[in-house]
Amino acid sequence: YEPPVNLPRNPSVSADSLQLATHNVDNTFSFTVLRKSSGRRLFDTSLGGLIFSDKFLQIATYLPSDAMYGWGENVHPTLKHNFTAYTTWGMLARDEPPSSAGLITKNLYGVHPFYMVVEPDGNAHGVLILNSNAQEVTTAPGPALIYRTIGGNLDMYFFPGPTPEEVTQQYLALIGTPFLPAYWALGYQISRYGYKNLDDMMGIIGRNVKAGVPLDTVVADIDYMDRYKDFTTGEGWQGLSDYVKKLHSQGMRNILIYDPAIQVDYDSFKRGRDANARFIEWERPDQVMRSIQDLYPLAKDTKIMLGVVWPDRHVGFPDFLDTSNNTANWWIDEFVRYWKQHTAFGAIRDRGLIKVPYDGIWIDMNEPANFGTNEATPWYFSNPDHPNDEALKCPMEEGGKDAEWDMPPFKTHSVYYYGQASMNLDGTYLASKTLCMLAVQANGTLRFYDVKNLYGWSEARATQQALFRATGKRGAVISRSTFPSSGRFAGHWLGDNTATWDDLRSAVIGAQEFNMFGIPYIGSDICGFNGETNEELCLRWQQMGAFHPFMRNHNTEGASPQDPARWPSVTSATIKANLFRYSYLPYLFSLHFIASMNGGTVVRPLFYEYPKDQNTYDLGHQFLWGSSMLVAPVVYQNTSYVDAYLPEDDWYSLFDSDYGQIINHGYQSLYAPWTSLIPVLVRGQKES
Repeated sequence: YEPPVNLPRNPSVSADSLQLATHNVDNTFSFTVLRKSSGRRLFDTSLGGLIFSDKFLQIATYLPSDAMYGWGENVHPTLKHNFTAYTTWGMLARDEPPSSAGLITKNLYGVHPFYMVVEPDGNAHGVLILNSNAQEVTTAPGPALIYRTIGGNLDMYFFPGPTPEEVTQQYLALIGTPFLPAYWALGYQISRYGYKNLDDMMGIIGRNVKAGVPLDTVVADIDYMDRYKDFTTGEGWQGLSDYVKKLHSQGMRNILIYDPAIQVDYDSFKRGRDANARFIEWERPDQVMRSIQDLYPLAKDTKIMLGVVWPDRHVGFPDFLDTSNNTANWWIDEFVRYWKQHTAFGAIRDRGLIKVPYDGIWIDMNEPANFGTNEATPWYFSNPDHPNDEALKCPMEEGGKDAEWDMPPFKTHSVYYYGQASMNLDGTYLASKTLCMLAVQANGTLRFYDVKNLYGWSEARATQQALFRATGKRGAVISRSTFPSSGRFAGHWLGDNTATWDDLRSAVIGAQEFNMFGIPYIGSDICGFNGETNEELCLRWQQMGAFHPFMRNHNTEGASPQDPARWPSVTSATIKANLFRYSYLPYLFSLHFIASMNGGTVVRPLFYEYPKDQNTYDLGHQFLWGSSMLVAPVVYQNTSYVDAYLPEDDWYSLFDSDYGQIINHGYQSLYAPWTSLIPVLVRGQKES
C-alpha cells in the first residue's frame, strides 16, 4: 500500500549529493546513506532492528548529530530534540488538544514524518518517510532513531541540502510548494467560540474597531449555524449576510468555519446522495449498526458509517478520496450554493436559508473527529445539544474476523491515552475519538486504517477548489488536520491550546516546525483557547502573535472575552504591534510569494541562517522572518527583559527607544516593557 497522494515530485538541485551503500554482515542486511563530499554517514541501519512484516514495520538508524528537528504533530518542549533518554512520539491524526505542561508525547491533529539534522560541520539534510498509517518514532541515546509503523511501506526520501533552507526547498519540490494566501489574510483576525448571537459578535468587533485596533478579518465559529449543521444560518444570525457586506464596505473580510461531518437528515446530505457523493462506509452490510441506521430514511439502505459530532443527530463523513470526484463536486457545490445565493432570498429570513458571502474557509474536526467512539456513556449524553445519540461501536472481539484493523497486534504510541489501558478502558483503541479502522473509502478500495491520516489533506484539497469556485478569489483556507503537501491547499493553526505561558512558548516552537513541514501560513490561538487568560499573558501573546503569518485571537465557549479591547494595556500593545506588522506586510507577503514559487520558509529558526553556530541550534523562542528580521518575544511572566542570542552579524534595532542602533552580537538582555514592541532587529549587510 502507498498513500494515494499525488505529489508534484519536481526536480531540485543541490551543491552536494548522497550515496547509498548496502552491507551484508553475518547474513544481516543493512544500508548506509552517505554525504558524497564528506563521506559522513547520514543514515546508518547497522544499529539493527529492521523488520518488515504484516502490520508491523520498523527501521532504526544512527544519526550523525543530535541536532535533529521535526516529526509531528506533537508538542515538543524544545525545538531541538532531546537524545539523553528514550522518548517515543506518536503520529496519528487525533482530535486531541495540545498540552505543554511537561513532556507530553501524545499525537495531535496531523502527521508529518519528516525530520532534519544539522551535521557537526554545519551541513544539513532531511528525510521523509512517506507513510499514512499509525506510526511512532523513538529518539534514543547514540544519537539514534527507531521508526515504527503498522502498515504501508518504508518509502524514504533523502534531501542533501546542504543548507537548512535548501533542505526545505528540496522537500517542497517533492511534496509541493505552499499556497499563497490573499494579502488580507495576513492581517489581524478576531474570533471566538461561544457568541450568543450576531449582536454579541458585532458588539465585540465594534468595540475593537472603536478602540482603534487594526483589524482585517472577522471569524465566525459554529455558533452561526442552525444547530451546528454546515451550510446553514441559525436563529439569531439572520443578519449575518448583511453584516458581512458591511464588513466588505469597510475593507474587512469574513471567514466561516465548517466541519466535515454532515447530519444525515437534512437537505445538504440529501443533495449529496442525489449527486452520488460517497461517504465513509462499513465494509459489509452485516457490520452496519441497524439501531442507528434505521432511524434515518436517507441513510437506512446504505453502509454509511454514522457517528456523532456537533449536530444533534447522527452524521456521515464525506469520502474525499472518492475517485469519481462526485464527492468533491458535491462539496464544492454546497459552498458555491451558500455563497452565491446570499441575495437570492430577498426579504426571506427563515432560519437556515440565509446565505453568506464569506471570503475564507476554516475547516475543523477533520482528523476526522467523532464523539464517544466505543464508549457506553459518552460525555455528550449530558449535553442538551445531543439527545443521547447512540455512539459508534467498532468490532473488537478478541480473535473476531473484523477485529484485525481496530485491534492490530501492535497499536503504536498513537493509541489514545497510551499506557493507561488499566485505568481507562475506553481509551485503548486506535478508533478512540474517530471512526472504526475497518471502514472503507473510495468505493471499498481503500481501508480507513491506511488512509485516516489523509482525511484533512483530502478535505483541504476539495475545499480550496470550493473557495475559488465560490468567490473567484484566492482567499485562504485553514485546516486543523494536515499531512505532507497540505500546505499546497491550506494553512494551519496549532489547535485548541490553553491560556498558559507554557503554551505560549510551545506556539513559538510550533510555528517554526510547521514552516519546516511546508505549511508557512501558521499561527496559534492568541491569548489561549481553553482556560481563562490574564492581562499580562494576553498582552505578550498579542505581541508575539503579530509575527506569526496567521494572526488570530480566539477562545472557547464559556471563557471570558479576551479580545484586545478588554484591557486598555492590551489594546495599546496590540495597536502598536499590529501597526508594526502592517508596516512590514509587503515583506511578509513577499516571503510567502517566494515560498509559493520556489519553496522555503517564511518563519525560520536561527540555525537556518547560522548552521555553523551551535549556539543557534536550540533557540526555540527566537525566530526570523526570512533571512533578515530577528524576533525575540517575551515568553516568561513578570519580566521586562528578553535574554536573547544574536549571531555574529550586524544587528540594527527596530525597537521603539533605540531604533536604528547597532546591537552587539552574542548573548544580550534586551529591554521589553509592556508599553513597547518586543525586540525586533534587522540583519545588516556585510561588505564583500
